[in-house]
Amino acid sequence: MADVILWTGAGQIGMAIARRVGMGKQIILGDKNLKNAEKIAQIMNEAGFNVRAYETDISSKQSILHLISEAQKYGEIVHFINAAGVSPSQAPIDVILKVDLYGTAVLLEEVGKVIKEGGTGVTISSQSGYRMPALGAEIDEQLATTPTEELLNLPVLQPQNIKDTLHAYQLAKRCNGKRVMAEAVKWGARKARINSISPGIIVTPLALDEFNGPRGDFYKNMFAKCPAGRPGTADEVATLAELVMSPAGAFITGSDFLIDGGATASFFYGPLKPTK
Repeated sequence: MADVILWTGAGQIGMAIARRVGMGKQIILGDKNLKNAEKIAQIMNEAGFNVRAYETDISSKQSILHLISEAQKYGEIVHFINAAGVSPSQAPIDVILKVDLYGTAVLLEEVGKVIKEGGTGVTISSQSGYRMPALGAEIDEQLATTPTEELLNLPVLQPQNIKDTLHAYQLAKRCNGKRVMAEAVKWGARKARINSISPGIIVTPLALDEFNGPRGDFYKNMFAKCPAGRPGTADEVATLAELVMSPAGAFITGSDFLIDGGATASFFYGPLKPTK
């Protein structure tokens, strides 16, 4: 039996992270688009890794449980990488909440039940969670601790309280951070660690959809006026993920790491600050 990496979301960020931590391990990759997962798996396998691709819909608890069950056929899950999600330009409000919010919550909970002792995980969130005003301690706790099957019933997540797809995405990413904090306590019982990373504009196919979408000018302006003056790369996110997933990051759990070239700083205190 091998040490297993469970990886959801067959994109550039997930692949960059898997390359850092996946050598010598069995990698199980789940993605809603099986052809996409198989394409990424082929790239990885031709580079010396061992990847098996599966069709997985993370908006479905049953699909998530099936992927975990398949992974366990090869050994214990030692690392977890969740890079699955949809962007504000790719999906309507209900799908964003079902995938990015509910699906992530289910993954964190279910993987946490089976992660190998001493194992580590990382979920990819977004800088968007930082741009929304504070929701208050009560709503934060609801997002962190509400049972997964009741999450989408929370008042704050009802259609009349959500302005648009960007707002839904921000709520999902805020929930991701709170959920990671709560799950870190549970993962700790297995001496395992879970953290989240909130990237800014990273050049990926998903980001390119945004650049060419209705908010394209907004995003281009964002990275042009951030301190770094450019978008980031998947490998830069992977460098951070490798740290928090490795023994060097043994004291890091329940945390979220903003990696956005200073865009959020510029949003609050620089040229990206909204004009009233």
